[in-house]
Amino acid sequence: MSDAKSQEPEASSRISLGDFELSAIRDGIYPLDGGAFFGVVPKSLWSKKAAADENNLVPAALNSVLVRTGEKNLLIETGAGNKLPEKMVQIFGQPAQLLESLSKAGLAPDDIDIVINSHLHFDHCGWNTVRRNGKAIATFPKAKYYVQDGEWKHAHAGQRDGVSYLHENYDPLVESGQMELLRGNREIVPGISVEVLPGHTRDMQAILIQSAGKAACYISDLIPTSAHLDLNWVMAFDLYPLETIESRRRYYSRALPEGWLTMFTHDPKMPWGYVERNDSGKLVVRT
Repeated sequence: MSDAKSQEPEASSRISLGDFELSAIRDGIYPLDGGAFFGVVPKSLWSKKAAADENNLVPAALNSVLVRTGEKNLLIETGAGNKLPEKMVQIFGQPAQLLESLSKAGLAPDDIDIVINSHLHFDHCGWNTVRRNGKAIATFPKAKYYVQDGEWKHAHAGQRDGVSYLHENYDPLVESGQMELLRGNREIVPGISVEVLPGHTRDMQAILIQSAGKAACYISDLIPTSAHLDLNWVMAFDLYPLETIESRRRYYSRALPEGWLTMFTHDPKMPWGYVERNDSGKLVVRT
């Protein structure tokens, strides 16, 4: 695998969306098994879009989005963080670059007002907390955190994806009241809302950003990279693959005709782009 620090997004990392400013920031790059990343899709097909190394590993990014509304600084996702157990570090590494990326964007942890996690797998909420004197505390001390109540309950259910949950990323925040557990779709602040789109997990939520007639959506692991646009290119990690397909169909029915900007949580080169159909009807991305 290439050095995580050497890989930066090729697409623009800062754009305006109506009255909001969006910055793509990153916790680094980590390796994922190509077969698991693309599920039942044959390697002869997916390898045309994602190059694997000799161990069948492909680079996956840990992409977050910083939204400046003019009144609030909102952070979507917090990467893998710096608290992974040694066994997980051996598998995935631990680039832990989010705070550095945030600093380059001109902000410190105290400047973040809101944190939204799409779900609670370790690679989406790792910087929610940091360890101080052996105790996990909020990385963003002034922020209100949001995730779905069903997702938090699933994290404690010990099911198939139980290995992907690290409780110190969220339990201290729930216990302190700093993390609010939502029950369904909700507007967080004017122009920014969450919508449950099941498939990867039952209660994964997308984050919809709307301002001045324009829209963007952090779709998270529903469409993890620009190589996963096809309805049936579903990850082996998805707990409910048929629901992933249906949720993608629902998403495209709105995002394509309305021209939404789609944000890709794990794409190493393209943090966002506009999903369209080309002349032959195939889904493609315009950056």
